[in-house]
Amino acid sequence: MLIIGIAGGTGSGKTTVVNKIIGSLPQGEVAVLPQDSYYRDSSHVPPEDRSKINFDEPAAIEWPLLVSQLKQLKEGKTIEMPTYSYLTCTRQPETVRVEPRDVVIVEGILVLTNPELRDMMDVKVFVDADPDDRLIRVIARDCVERGRTPMMVINRYQDVLKPMHQLYIEPSKRTADLIVPQGGNNIVAINLLTDYIKSQLKGGCNRYGE
Repeated sequence: MLIIGIAGGTGSGKTTVVNKIIGSLPQGEVAVLPQDSYYRDSSHVPPEDRSKINFDEPAAIEWPLLVSQLKQLKEGKTIEMPTYSYLTCTRQPETVRVEPRDVVIVEGILVLTNPELRDMMDVKVFVDADPDDRLIRVIARDCVERGRTPMMVINRYQDVLKPMHQLYIEPSKRTADLIVPQGGNNIVAINLLTDYIKSQLKGGCNRYGE
């Protein structure tokens, strides 16, 4: 099993990179664990206060669960991955069954900030992008998918996203094996990454169940 960590700021193009990797490999060969699925449950917090939760700091993630489930996959076991709703800011009762695959991608803004998780990764990738480009993508995404107004997104960017990026996410870039500038538009870097993955798979990099 090849475990790949893909981090980067909000709106940097991580999902695009992940999708291009998946598209370059045979169907069913890649499992994805999004960091966002492992946000701590906030159902105990009054609904009017949930919008104030800082989702861009490591404390917001249930790291032990993510690490545990990644270890289970590496052991050849199927997991029930949690799901999270951005609309209600709560963990959902539904889970997603994930089976072990030759390639497992752990993706999210903070996945390179956790030492235990980072040590399990065979390849650590940081997707970099211009802050203005990231902000534009975040506005477009949050207004459509998360029911926020442009002003709400801009205020949150200034109050939370930008300072958290500078405090946690940007420093984690130093731990990366590969930095992908220009986000999902950097076809050369993505091709280099996918070629490396294919070479590892051909070399017999299939370790789950051992």
